Amino acid sequence: MSRWLTKRNIMLFALLIISILLFIFILPISIPIILALLTALLFEPLVKLTETKFKWKRKVSVISVFIFILAILAVSIYYTVTSLIGRLIQFTKDAPDYLNKLSGVWIDFQSKLFVYTSGLPDDVVRSAQDGFNDILDSFRKSLLELFNSDKIVSLASEIPNFLVSLIVYMIALFLFMLELPDLKKMVYKHFTDETAKKVRYMTVKLNSVIFGFMKAQLLVSFIILAAAFIGLLIIAPKYALIMSIVIWIIDVIPILGSIIILAPWSLYQFVSGDIGMGTKLAVLAAILLIIRRTVEPKVMGNQIGLSPLPTLIGMFIGLKLFGVLGFFIGPMIVILFNTAREAGIIKVNFKI
Repeated sequence: MSRWLTKRNIMLFALLIISILLFIFILPISIPIILALLTALLFEPLVKLTETKFKWKRKVSVISVFIFILAILAVSIYYTVTSLIGRLIQFTKDAPDYLNKLSGVWIDFQSKLFVYTSGLPDDVVRSAQDGFNDILDSFRKSLLELFNSDKIVSLASEIPNFLVSLIVYMIALFLFMLELPDLKKMVYKHFTDETAKKVRYMTVKLNSVIFGFMKAQLLVSFIILAAAFIGLLIIAPKYALIMSIVIWIIDVIPILGSIIILAPWSLYQFVSGDIGMGTKLAVLAAILLIIRRTVEPKVMGNQIGLSPLPTLIGMFIGLKLFGVLGFFIGPMIVILFNTAREAGIIKVNFKI
């Protein structure tokens, strides 16, 4: 027993306990800072390229890259917010027309229902009408709950927290980008030469993996864009270009993706009586979902050096443990483990 109670083992055990406590209590409130560090690591090659290309000092290179990031972020937010406000204003203008159309569709649907059920017993007709009324009432209640004042107030109350987190993220990002070489030296100072070599190997590997991950996501998104455009070109040529771009942008949301756009569109076509159009849109939604779920693990596995099975398992477990972010965290944890094993930091060569 005493041979296990060495100074090294005690330090490792204490480090493990501290890491678990940090993971449970500190990590959830440190997301902006962690994201800032990861972003700084991601943009480090660009900073070094700027230093080499223009012969600038690091501070000037960091400021230039940071301003570039701010410009992209500002333009994206500006166009997103203005587009969203424009769509909301247009929706409020068109809302009465939409309601009138839906009322007309509902009246037409009821009249068709009366025609189709004219020869059936009264109990069956009444039961069908009650069923449709229950569906309509449930839909109305769902809409009221969705736009509940308490939910709106709760969402509005989160805006200041989001702005504070965004400000902390941007400040931390700039400071991390500025001091990243010093932070690396400080960390490597506590490593032996052998450990430092292994950590450097892991860092290089992880950098290539992160770029591979981004490349895989971009490649899959282009496949979805092409499939959506071709499908909509057959189904609804008038809206093919704009709706395929909207689906391409929305599809980055894990699990749901294109379903958010195509499912309501298909449902509207069904309710309005265009069964063929609604069926085609539903089939397109299923095809896009199948493409993403089958192609994504394969493409991502090829780009980040994982086979499709552990990639899929990492995505699923990460999603269940961490929510939407876990869809990306899961494979990264698998990659981190494999990289540590290849570097010799984690050894799993054992037999039972």
